[in-house]
Amino acid sequence: MKLTWYGHSAFRAEIDGAVILIDPFFTGNPAFEGDVAAISEGVSHIVVTHGHGDHVGDTLAIAGKTGAVVITNYDLAMHLASKGLKTFQPMNTGGTVDLGPFSVTLTRADHSAGMGEAGVSVPVGSPNGAIIKAKGEKTLWHMGDTDIFSDMALLSEIHGVEACICPIGDRFTMGGKVAALAMSRFVKPKLAIPSHYGTFPIIDQNADLFVAGLEGSGIKVVVPKKGEAFVI
Repeated sequence: MKLTWYGHSAFRAEIDGAVILIDPFFTGNPAFEGDVAAISEGVSHIVVTHGHGDHVGDTLAIAGKTGAVVITNYDLAMHLASKGLKTFQPMNTGGTVDLGPFSVTLTRADHSAGMGEAGVSVPVGSPNGAIIKAKGEKTLWHMGDTDIFSDMALLSEIHGVEACICPIGDRFTMGGKVAALAMSRFVKPKLAIPSHYGTFPIIDQNADLFVAGLEGSGIKVVVPKKGEAFVI
């Protein structure tokens, strides 16, 4: 699997038979560097972990231009459909959808979810993480936005998680020190990738605490450079 990070929680994942965007927050993302049209080229699926603007991002625009299938929780899918989304796969926490080249399972995440409507946050289902499985690829868990919880261990065991994208920015999610503990005590992946930092001034600006917290754990940490693809 080839992954590219575009700042915050936005990733592009490329596998045989599919190109997947996860939480494609580009427009309005101060950490984003790139061209949305180029990043959207060939996209077949979009996975959205939860209904916040910094995760839904450009989903509607990209899906409208590319015809990409959007995979997210039922309530958010219905909300986006009311805004014009045509092609989607609704699901909910604990469920799995087989999309051919890969499957998606939505997991618990300890967070909130709501979309702004006329200055009011409208609930749009549960916050989630997403586990992506594809034949011949490492099982990837994008945790979305969450705090630590001990059932991370059970979820990792059930799904055989090998690589984990983990929020570390603090304030709205767990911070780097706690995120490192989540990885080393509960998830125990082979590879950990930090996300949800360095975007806005009120969250942590680097991954230093996360990296330091995993020293000596045996877990490989990849701190990606924005816009540069890497293979997991």
